[in-house]
Amino acid sequence: MSKRTSLSLKTFVSVTFLLLAATVILAACGSSSSGTATASSSSSTSSSSTTTQPSGSGGGGSNARSGPASGGASGTVGSVSTSSFTLSTSAGQKVTVNEASSTTYQKATSPASASAVTAGESVLVLGTTSNTTITATQVIVQPSGGGSSASSAAQVVPFQRGAPSTSKQVGQIPANYSEGSGTIVSGTAADKATEAALAAYPGGIVDRVVELSNGEYEAHNIGVNWPHHVFVNQDFKVVGAD
Repeated sequence: MSKRTSLSLKTFVSVTFLLLAATVILAACGSSSSGTATASSSSSTSSSSTTTQPSGSGGGGSNARSGPASGGASGTVGSVSTSSFTLSTSAGQKVTVNEASSTTYQKATSPASASAVTAGESVLVLGTTSNTTITATQVIVQPSGGGSSASSAAQVVPFQRGAPSTSKQVGQIPANYSEGSGTIVSGTAADKATEAALAAYPGGIVDRVVELSNGEYEAHNIGVNWPHHVFVNQDFKVVGAD
């Protein structure tokens, strides 16, 4: 074998060895890169699947900002149709009342029918409130001049667009009360608390009733600048407002 042939063979072997080594290194780098990309993708997926739970609305586990909920309104009947009517509260709020086959009616203290609801009558409506619409469970037609004697001294502040809300407290406010705390209630307790709140502070719309940790109730009042919260004790007597 000539020196040239031997040299060529050595060169070929060296080049082949270098190519093989380069291939192994590139393969290792590719595997590492793929592993890094997979880990990165896995990390990204894990991050995106982790959600932050919303904080409670005060009071630890409270559902006191949920809705629609039990409440009601009182006022003067406006227009009347087959299955609904409108009323205006003493503070000027317009309310739509939807009636159902299960709605019960009362005139003063006696049972009545839907025909007792006529334009100009003063009524108390109890039911499920959603903003300014109430699906009535009970409609009470009140006698002329009816209502609590405390109503005339309630000093409810009607809502006025652009006007700042009035900030004041009257009576007894539960010491541990914070807005949004408590548990929404329905049924008889909600109805009695709503009726008491509207008798003392007419003009707004009670859109939910909350039972507080001390066993009292807070009737949440909308549609007026004051009061927003009316506090009712376990005997369903109004004890304070803010």
